Amino acid sequence: MSSTCSTASRALHEPVAGTAATARTWLLLEQPGPWGAKALTSSHLGPALGRALEAAAKGTGVRIALIRRPGRHADSRMPATRRVYLAHTVPGNVRLHSAATTDPARLLDLDFRALGRGETTSFDAVLGGAPHTGGPLALVCTNGKRDRCCALLGRPLAAELASSGVEGVWEVTHLGGHRFSPTVLVLPYGYAYGRAEAHAVKEVLHGVQEGRIVTEGCRGASAWERPGQAAELAVRRAAREDAAQALSVVRTEGEAPRWEVTVAHVDGRRWRVEIALGASLPPRPESCGSALGSPARMDVLDVRALTAATLAR
Repeated sequence: MSSTCSTASRALHEPVAGTAATARTWLLLEQPGPWGAKALTSSHLGPALGRALEAAAKGTGVRIALIRRPGRHADSRMPATRRVYLAHTVPGNVRLHSAATTDPARLLDLDFRALGRGETTSFDAVLGGAPHTGGPLALVCTNGKRDRCCALLGRPLAAELASSGVEGVWEVTHLGGHRFSPTVLVLPYGYAYGRAEAHAVKEVLHGVQEGRIVTEGCRGASAWERPGQAAELAVRRAAREDAAQALSVVRTEGEAPRWEVTVAHVDGRRWRVEIALGASLPPRPESCGSALGSPARMDVLDVRALTAATLAR
């Protein structure tokens, strides 16, 4: 493990905030068996269906991922019925619905643009979906074909969580940020975590059940682009706010390498956060086997509460 990308990132104390995958809506399909580097088109799901699903979701705000139960997956037998989950992560309209299907191709009948807006009508009508009542989901990236850290670190974490009785644990395909392995996405709120350990994931899930967000080890909320992720986390820490749907990113001005992000609280308060695009030094691999590079990082330069006078201008 001494030469892996995650070991280098941890040793160099690379910050994780502002590195989560971006998606307003997550669509998860149970697909046992092995996954290739691009799992949608390199699994037993079949490349034709995988390509069709990619095309259907493109530009809609929906991100499709495959999930499977923790355990051995050399060539698992296909279940007759597969679980499907839909999670919309934008505060004020957070939803988690679940369904079951015997035919994954039925997903092509979904209205992906509506799903991206947080509308669940087609999911419920096409797949017989309904609001999920089983608690939050913990999705642990284990796609070793994408990066070996995800398998070496992610699979043991998923197995430990499942064996200790934690419900809602799934292995999932690519979540981005191999160097932060093990990486975990928690739904319905869509916050991602890096360098996760079992006790920390349990604390996160306990918080979610109470409507709270744990910021320790948090990479950001997938509903926002990366400057917004870093800004929202900075406001949470500055305001000591842990309520899950209390904050929203309402405006992002500027372009790389500097942005001004406005974060709003449901109670009317607002903050302006200055974010700068930085480069992580010294150089390190962004994934195992890649050349040395300087991964982008989101640096918080300033967090400023806006007064009534400022808002009036």
